[in-house]
Amino acid sequence: MPDICDLILDDHEAFRRRFGEMDELQRAGGTPERSASLWATLADLLEVHASAEEALFYPRLLREGSDGTDETTDAINDHNEIRDAIRRASRRAPGSEEWWNALTSARSANSDHMAEEERGAIADFRVSASDDEREELGLRWLRFQTDHAGQRGIDTSDKDVDRYVTRNR
Repeated sequence: MPDICDLILDDHEAFRRRFGEMDELQRAGGTPERSASLWATLADLLEVHASAEEALFYPRLLREGSDGTDETTDAINDHNEIRDAIRRASRRAPGSEEWWNALTSARSANSDHMAEEERGAIADFRVSASDDEREELGLRWLRFQTDHAGQRGIDTSDKDVDRYVTRNR
């Protein structure tokens, strides 16, 4: 059965590989069309992942008390920073210096987020949630990813952190 923690970590590994592909493309001087195509796929994955965490993972983590609240607050702020970089890239010509700078910002914010999440939220969740709960959330995660592939039906705007925490506590 799928464990939500493992599925989140699988996505993290996919992000690392995809950003590595972007590095190779930049090094090789890939065409703007190829750059835009690879980035569109990665940006979709980042957006759907963040939305899935906000719908499934972090509401449950909030019930853990102050540590869950702190970790959730940090995560939502990180998601907003990643979304901001994705939007900046969308307003730039693929392959331009400004476009690559926006991708670098997205990567940096995402790398920081993944490291914090892997050290804190995911490790804490493995201890606090039962195997059955992690598996049930894993099934919901897979459905969410399928239902919202390509950002279908998700809100990609920045989230008000205080409102999110209050609404999901």
